[in-house]
Amino acid sequence: MSCPQCREGFILPGEPEGEMVKVGATDAYLHRASEPTSSRAVVLLTDIFGLPLKNSKILADKISTRLGCDVWVPDLFNGRPPLDIYDLEGIIPEKPGQKITFIARLKFLWLALRRGLGFYRSRRAVVDPRTESFVRKLREEKKYGKIGAVGYCFGGSLGLRLANKDVFDSLVICHPGKTPVELVKQIKIPTSWACAEDDMGFKTDQRHAAEATLAERKGKPDFTEYEFKDYKGTVHGFAARPRLEDPDAKAGFEGALEQTVAWFERTLS
Repeated sequence: MSCPQCREGFILPGEPEGEMVKVGATDAYLHRASEPTSSRAVVLLTDIFGLPLKNSKILADKISTRLGCDVWVPDLFNGRPPLDIYDLEGIIPEKPGQKITFIARLKFLWLALRRGLGFYRSRRAVVDPRTESFVRKLREEKKYGKIGAVGYCFGGSLGLRLANKDVFDSLVICHPGKTPVELVKQIKIPTSWACAEDDMGFKTDQRHAAEATLAERKGKPDFTEYEFKDYKGTVHGFAARPRLEDPDAKAGFEGALEQTVAWFERTLS
């Protein structure tokens, strides 16, 4: 199951400008580069709300426009994401330091029971091979020179699990869910991490353990480039579902987007 804060968020303004296409057996949203190029592309790995939440499509549009490359958003959940954006409305704190109330915990427990089948359908044994197959098919058909991935929440953890499988050339991880140190040790590609100040999915001790694990590889044959950036006043989900009327959340969202673009400019060139 994804971390609880993945289920609360806010919808970005604007409307998607891309199109739905199919790659192999997987449906995907595509924002094409204004000028066709095969030198690089980006795959956006969504949060638990999947393609029905337009935020991922709008983010894909922004990244595609800034980088001048195709950006793909595969349907990780085969048309049935485990949660809807409003499932946890009013349950999860919106600012660092806020506590989850007892009533909110009961509501979450009830939601988990109601949505259990959806989480089972979206387990890693199903989603990981589906995503890997999509990207490999994309390479085969489109002949991209390099493919980067940016993952948000559920998608951040998914990207981490694929970071040792020669699927992507570079990865941006935004406020991921479960992040075992064992997986961090296996990373084979450059990674950039956008971290919230208060994150129930990627707690402070986990964040520091991940950075320390990568730092231990400096000067060794298995070293990979990395960076960590922390955004003050933010909570889990800020890079994908920001509360834009909050100055800290807005600054974090914009900062994470800039971080993503800058990372891919450097590592996918």
